[in-house]
Amino acid sequence: MSLTPQFGKIVPSQSQQLLDSNYLQFNDPAGADFSSFAQQYLPEIYEQEVERYGNRTLSGFLRMVGAEMPMTSDQVIWSEQNRLHIAYDGCTLPSSLTIDVNPTAAADVQNVISPNSTIVVLDPATGLEAKCLVTDSNTTTNVITIQPYTLNNLSTFTASGLKVFVYGSEYAKGSSVTNGVTGANTGDQFISVEPSFQQYANSPIIVRSKYVVNGSDMAQIGWVEIATEDGSSGYLWYLKAESETRLRFEDYLEMVCVEGEKVDGAVSPIIGLKGTQGLFAAIEERGNVNVGFTAAAGLTAFDDILKNLDTQGAIEENMLFLNRQTSLDFDDMLAAISSGSSGGTAYGLFENSEEMALNLGFSGFRRGSYDFYKTDWKYLNDASTRGAINGISSIEGVLIPAGTSTVYDQILGTNIRRPFLHVRYRASQADDRRMKSWLTGSAGGAFTSTLDAMEVNFLSERCLVTQAANNFVLFKGV
Repeated sequence: MSLTPQFGKIVPSQSQQLLDSNYLQFNDPAGADFSSFAQQYLPEIYEQEVERYGNRTLSGFLRMVGAEMPMTSDQVIWSEQNRLHIAYDGCTLPSSLTIDVNPTAAADVQNVISPNSTIVVLDPATGLEAKCLVTDSNTTTNVITIQPYTLNNLSTFTASGLKVFVYGSEYAKGSSVTNGVTGANTGDQFISVEPSFQQYANSPIIVRSKYVVNGSDMAQIGWVEIATEDGSSGYLWYLKAESETRLRFEDYLEMVCVEGEKVDGAVSPIIGLKGTQGLFAAIEERGNVNVGFTAAAGLTAFDDILKNLDTQGAIEENMLFLNRQTSLDFDDMLAAISSGSSGGTAYGLFENSEEMALNLGFSGFRRGSYDFYKTDWKYLNDASTRGAINGISSIEGVLIPAGTSTVYDQILGTNIRRPFLHVRYRASQADDRRMKSWLTGSAGGAFTSTLDAMEVNFLSERCLVTQAANNFVLFKGV
């Protein structure tokens, strides 16, 4: 007589011996094979996670270059000065003695050149130059009548694409104003130049995230030894996932300020949302874009950037945040520049302390009248973000001025100095939306609803203000 199924095939031994009948085989749930000698011991389990990607967080860039300030409105608006001197590009010659300073009839371009002004007319196509006296100015047609000082007329100049700028005026002794202004301005023979400014705006967006763990999983204890990017270490239970959700959300708070785009209502199907203008979009629209910077071009390519900065704000101290390849290109370019030659190195932004600069991850150098501080930007190297993009249109670095601008703060009612790059977040005495987190549900001590789970909610409302973007440079690949 046999009994099926049979249990208890493990036969104890009278002495401590390893036999094929007295050990448990953990990798054979059916218990069919008890002869595997290799499975007699319990497996060795590592409790600690292996940090195979190192520090995975990407935030910190805006903390290095900007500041965070509260705001109470749905929109932040700021004004930027226009240039001081009078100049026009793309001018045409209706005749050899007249110049149209606004041939495209652009609404934001006005003729403000008064009679008796002295101007320089440049022809980029041929290199010709002529200094002229303005004898008549029409503010409606934007045409000025001129008389050259050293030529009979401008018949040898190209008919279009001219550049004109005012360098002064000239009047005869004891003379009254004889040359006139026609067109919209007929009340005076001078055109008063009113200071103008360019106004920009950005809107904050609401960023949200949530982590949910149900009540049953909270009761199933599974400890993991961790060392998180925010500095905490030790053993975590289900809060391990909550911790990573928080870290990911904190990265999103910076990433939306870098990558954000405004909704183009003419083409986008998005309805009900406005979007926000991030750093890259602001530089693309209002700043400078350098394509294909390599070490092979050396200082020549970099000097072209400096020449362009000379035409803008010429801010002395600038920071370079670069991906690995572009950082190496700069290292190759600077390999021949040692301290005391070719401008040498500089640490002015860090109180001339090399140690302070190096501790913050910056290396400094000086070229021309500019100081530059270079560091790697992890966001451009990480394979889960911009580090996975190479070649055409890849973003390889950004140059950010290290100065500040003086603006009038509506909240404080005073003029204050702010970095060119700073974050505005919604806040008032009733609610601070810089970084909110709260618990909902019925598990984990929340007790706010009948949901058998604990929900950890995260919310922020913010936007980036990129002032004087004409001083920023975006490096892109080819």
